[in-house]
Amino acid sequence: MFGTLDVAPADPILGLEEAFKRDPNPAKINLSVGVYRDAYGNTPVFRAVKRAEELILRNEISKTYLAIDGMPEYAAAVQALLFGPEHPLVTHQLAVTAHSPGGTGGLRVAADFLSKIRPNTTVWVSQPTWPNHPNVFRAAGLAVQTYPYFDAAGNRLDFDAMMAALANLPAGDAVVLHGSCHNPTGIDPTPEQWAHISSLLAERNLLPLVDFAYQGLANGIDVDATSIRTLWQPGREMIVVSSYSKNFGLYNERTGALTLVAATSSEAQAALSHIKTVVRTNYSNPPAHGAKIVTTILRTPELRSDWAAELGEMRARIRQMREKFVANLAALGVQRDFSFLLNQNGMFSFTGLSKAQVLRLRQEYAIYLVDSGRVNVAGMTEANLPLLCQAVAQML
Repeated sequence: MFGTLDVAPADPILGLEEAFKRDPNPAKINLSVGVYRDAYGNTPVFRAVKRAEELILRNEISKTYLAIDGMPEYAAAVQALLFGPEHPLVTHQLAVTAHSPGGTGGLRVAADFLSKIRPNTTVWVSQPTWPNHPNVFRAAGLAVQTYPYFDAAGNRLDFDAMMAALANLPAGDAVVLHGSCHNPTGIDPTPEQWAHISSLLAERNLLPLVDFAYQGLANGIDVDATSIRTLWQPGREMIVVSSYSKNFGLYNERTGALTLVAATSSEAQAALSHIKTVVRTNYSNPPAHGAKIVTTILRTPELRSDWAAELGEMRARIRQMREKFVANLAALGVQRDFSFLLNQNGMFSFTGLSKAQVLRLRQEYAIYLVDSGRVNVAGMTEANLPLLCQAVAQML
């Protein structure tokens, strides 16, 4: 059975990580995989995370299984972080949360849930989107289509085309939206545009499915939640998938959550019962350690304050790298205008470089970007920026 198998193609992003590790060039630069790096090129453990782990290890008395949907304390902390502790969704128990193994695990649970309750659902993703989005939904048996999002010529959100497409989608379909720091473009709707999106989705009876992997890395913890807080209207249904890999640095703890919003508390609980059947046949129950870290930080004022401060430091460093990259290219005489990078949010941006140019950077300079031209700005440092800019300038 196994002897007939061909080698499967490498993942377009994680495969680059493997290629980077094999590259013997001592000056190689990794701007592909979505991992934050500090000024020294390291992916640090948050200060608050280390202190939370000390508290957890000191007080932990058992490692028994969690419930199928995870820890109630974690669910409450997730909902308060998403919507605010006094939001009507929280106080009227219109939301239910299941702890998932990372954001990807939450997306797969959402996909299996939709496939179970409404198998003819089509899932609409932005063009472009995170490359794994279509894979996850198709693996659950759902049809996947795209809607316009990025205007490559203007390096901006093509809002009119996006809205025109959404206005013609069949009622009941699901629309995947990036809550902040759109991956891969770094271009987010404005608060006013989010309001228009919310009204249109409600009018068309479309289900918002929000991938929220970067809360706090665009403009701030609560500001970044404007998207989901605007999307909700009384009586509306919604799914939000959270990831705490980037904004808590819990990459290998696989810590995420699926939060479902229903029109009534009883409907939310009924939906949760179906989500639990999906989880039970997939990974049975979630890992505990990352959820305990997030819960401890969010429920301990001193730790939460330190976590928020470190997020602010990360935002500032990413912004600084954007500014220096643009300024250095201009100083080297590059005629192409890269100033659009300054208007984008989060770790990622589309550089506008072609696949051929990306391959040249990889082959000639050992600089690794995704084939689409997406760059992980958080991988830039003071040390590698001169070489990066010189390579781009020489190639252009």
